[in-house]
Amino acid sequence: MDLSIIDFVLAALAALLAGAVNALAGGGTLITFPMLTFLGVPAVMANVTNTVALCPGYFGGTLAQMKDLQGQKNRLWLIVPASILGGVLGGFLLLQTGEKLFKDLVPYLILLASGLLAIQDPVRAWLIKRMGEGHGVRLEKLSWLPVGLASIYGGYFGAGLSVIVLSALGLTLEDTLTRLNALKQAVAFSVNIAAATFFLFSGQVLWSAAAVMAIGALIGGALGGKLAGKIKPSTLRWTVVTIGVIVAIIYFVRG
Repeated sequence: MDLSIIDFVLAALAALLAGAVNALAGGGTLITFPMLTFLGVPAVMANVTNTVALCPGYFGGTLAQMKDLQGQKNRLWLIVPASILGGVLGGFLLLQTGEKLFKDLVPYLILLASGLLAIQDPVRAWLIKRMGEGHGVRLEKLSWLPVGLASIYGGYFGAGLSVIVLSALGLTLEDTLTRLNALKQAVAFSVNIAAATFFLFSGQVLWSAAAVMAIGALIGGALGGKLAGKIKPSTLRWTVVTIGVIVAIIYFVRG
């Protein structure tokens, strides 16, 4: 499909804002995906294009936390393959869903993602409490299972994936929140790259929009990094949650 110059500008601005939001609080997909559908891109194609476009941002986030991944090689060998398989399976399920069914599911997926974003702070508080109590349960060898299940969701839609992955890691691993965050970033990157690679052969990527959005997301991520500490993440997070709920209601009304 063909987009106008104005459409490209709107897509780029949405990606720029999403990149900044992801760097500060998460939930950028709740901005870019609705924008693409607003521009007339079919729901499945919009989701696929969004996944491909945001890959550079996940790569940058993983590089930024590389030092916190040191000493976690065994964990990465355990959970990254599960993340890749989950991402591919989620992408496969998306392409099998069909345009009409996925369009019907969109408002529910957006509400789910908004809910996951809303509970991010309680999840972090639970993780900090759990690590502080020093529970002796060692389930590292099973960490691939909850991470793999979360990755399927990530390959299918992706918004709110970070919260699910962080919770999954907290169930099976004992470590500092900083190191778990680094693992979470590696998982999110693996899921996104795996799904995006699978989508390359689907014929559902709107490449012109993906290219413009990728540049916007990179710039937005850099801006978000510079704004860190100047904008309260919780305020931004609840703003995105509110936007997500409003967008979901609009989808419900439009049918």
